[in-house]
Amino acid sequence: MADWTEAELTALRRAYASGTTRVSYDGKTVDYGSAEDLLGRIRTIERQIAGTTARPIAGFAGFSRGDR
Repeated sequence: MADWTEAELTALRRAYASGTTRVSYDGKTVDYGSAEDLLGRIRTIERQIAGTTARPIAGFAGFSRGDR
């Protein structure tokens, strides 16, 4: 698993929003073949970041019919 940076993710989002497939960040430039490729990279990074920073949610649900 690669270490992604917020700078990279921000640059990818900015490029996607502007309609370009060339992304520059941290002195690097990457050309993506299509907007779909770029969006795929964004989603991959978002999933990996979420997987490393997400906290588990614990709890329970209670139900009542209201008449007891």
